[in-house]
Amino acid sequence: MSAYAATATLHRLALRRDRIALPAWLYAVTAMVLSTAFSFRTLYATEQDRRSFAASIAGNGSLRALYGPVHDASTIGGLTAWRMGVFGAVLAGLMSTLLVVRHTRAEEEDGRLELVAAAAVGRRAPLTAALLAALTADLLLGALVTGGLLAAGQGVAGSVAFGLALAAAGVFFAAVAALAAQLAETGRAANGLAGAALGLAFVLRAIGDGGPHWVSWLSPIGWAEQVRAFGGDRWWVLLLPLAGAAALTAGAYALVARRDLGAGLLPQRPGPAAAAPSLATPAALARRLQRGPLIGWCAGFAAAGAVFGGLAQGAVDLVGQNRQVADLMARLGGRQGVLDSYLAAIVNLLGMVAAVYAVQSVLRLRTEEVSGRAEPVLAGAVSRLRWAAGHLLFPLLGTALLLAVAGAVAGLAEGATAGGLGQALVRLPLAALAQLPAVWLTAAAALAVYGLLPRWTAAGWAVLAVFLLIAWLGPIVRLPGWALDLSPFTHLPHLPGGDVTAAPLLWLTAVAAALATAGLVGLRRRDLG
Repeated sequence: MSAYAATATLHRLALRRDRIALPAWLYAVTAMVLSTAFSFRTLYATEQDRRSFAASIAGNGSLRALYGPVHDASTIGGLTAWRMGVFGAVLAGLMSTLLVVRHTRAEEEDGRLELVAAAAVGRRAPLTAALLAALTADLLLGALVTGGLLAAGQGVAGSVAFGLALAAAGVFFAAVAALAAQLAETGRAANGLAGAALGLAFVLRAIGDGGPHWVSWLSPIGWAEQVRAFGGDRWWVLLLPLAGAAALTAGAYALVARRDLGAGLLPQRPGPAAAAPSLATPAALARRLQRGPLIGWCAGFAAAGAVFGGLAQGAVDLVGQNRQVADLMARLGGRQGVLDSYLAAIVNLLGMVAAVYAVQSVLRLRTEEVSGRAEPVLAGAVSRLRWAAGHLLFPLLGTALLLAVAGAVAGLAEGATAGGLGQALVRLPLAALAQLPAVWLTAAAALAVYGLLPRWTAAGWAVLAVFLLIAWLGPIVRLPGWALDLSPFTHLPHLPGGDVTAAPLLWLTAVAAALATAGLVGLRRRDLG
């Protein structure tokens, strides 16, 4: 039997299983790129305005380290490539990483791959199918971004170069995830290894753009930037991520043929023979399962708070006298001064990201259920509500911790650069915590879907995507009021600096409580599995 037998069948299965999540990823990334192009066309209509904006960026070291240099200031496409090149490559890499690990190591961990492998399936077929699924997603992303930029009137060569740069970054990190899936023994560890590689690539790129330029050539994210779409279109740079992906894929194939199914090559630290008394309750078990992701998210929120808080004064200087930019900032963060508008927009963005963690924590219930780990817990004297409550503490209180950490670190950074440290340390954490009702409502919507329609649990991510796209892109493209009202994040007060009214916070919390109750009632009454 060929080592690649049944690859095509597994490839189709992977695409079918991701028929909801994958289009959501593609839509979200493409919409971010195209909305950025639309914003630049609105804000900087003339070439003189664009060149003036680029000159202000060149003198702002923090923005250059975050987004990279502008390689072409004469076109909307050049500014879009500057603004979304780095983060588009990061999102493409993250999408590919999650997809490959889901269909390789996570399948082994749950035992499904062992059942599949019992049929006429080649040893390398699952890995190949996962890589082909990631390649399909990356090529679709590149095609959608290219087509969108062409429809927006941008140059053909630059649009194609930008789309291929994002696709190449995704292909490289798909290969990184394939290698990590052979090294780690769990899906979470494999995602952690690949995520660490993605974070290191971003840091190296930031160091290179803010200091010695040669350092950015050590980063796959830097390679996507060095393609210089709309600014020279250096096609040969695309060979670097493709060559790296080929080498990593060869390593993954070599390892998959030498290890046992279900085993990883990195040594696992054995735990104690008997569980500690502190793990004797369902809540303690949930804490043990959820603490790793929470620690990782806390570190990420602290880093984001430091970056955005440190950029506060630079953002004020960048806006300058541009009325259109100031108007956009006001639509995103309220009309209470440029600095407060910027901080309010950033706090709102942090709330949206916290909602991603909240949905992930809620859907851990579904993971425990379908993997069979919930069944032995519920076989004892543990009710379903008690089991679910242990996990739901994390979207309830873990999100508060994330926002408080981000607000405190942002306050430290903003106060250190702009002055007024004591005031910033108070107002920014409070502004961040004001996002909680919208975060809780999003998590409660995911819980309602899980409890009432378990087979459609992935729709919780779709609900989250709709909320975020309306809240973030709606003010930019000037959606009507009824459309903006569909997202809970558009009902929050613009803090810091804005007026605080208790009514929207209270009714958002009430709706969240109603949705959570409906989800728990559904969980209590339906069959598990």
